[in-house]
Amino acid sequence: MSDPNDLAAFLDEAWQHLARGVADAKSPARYPTFATTSPDGWPETRTVAMRAAIRSEGFVEVHTDIETPKITALRHSPRASLHIWLPRADVQIRLQAQVEILTGPGIDDDWARVPVGSRVSYGTQPIPGTPISSVYDYEKPALRDRFAVLRCHLVDIDLVHLGAQHRRAVYRADTNWQGTWVAP
Repeated sequence: MSDPNDLAAFLDEAWQHLARGVADAKSPARYPTFATTSPDGWPETRTVAMRAAIRSEGFVEVHTDIETPKITALRHSPRASLHIWLPRADVQIRLQAQVEILTGPGIDDDWARVPVGSRVSYGTQPIPGTPISSVYDYEKPALRDRFAVLRCHLVDIDLVHLGAQHRRAVYRADTNWQGTWVAP
């Protein structure tokens, strides 16, 4: 970035990283930490794979098995936070989102793009989180009806650059993504 004071360029850089995470499995933006709050109030985090980042519509997407605890948490409170650390760029991206759980025929194209070998992530039996009697006492059939897309409608983007002098900016959907510098 040529001008460290340029809020728009800082946001552009973040979206470039998000897009790269979708396209490049080796990008650290590919695997954000996804946080929800359990129905009993505990924070829950897990690593997910970034599957879409659509700036013009203000959302990112990840996929999940409809029977996972994250779905239970999202049905209780449809909010999530995603955290991405980009070590080469010294940039942290934090996203806050309202999450829409998409299932059924409307996501057939998404399912078609999931590699056959990866489809076993959707259908673990017994369902994820169920106690089992031994370490490998489960099966992983590929079950289309257990596949879901989590469309994360972004509300807030918080960017931090940890350079010689730290920079931090917050962008909000309700201000049409106009950024504000904040103390890092």
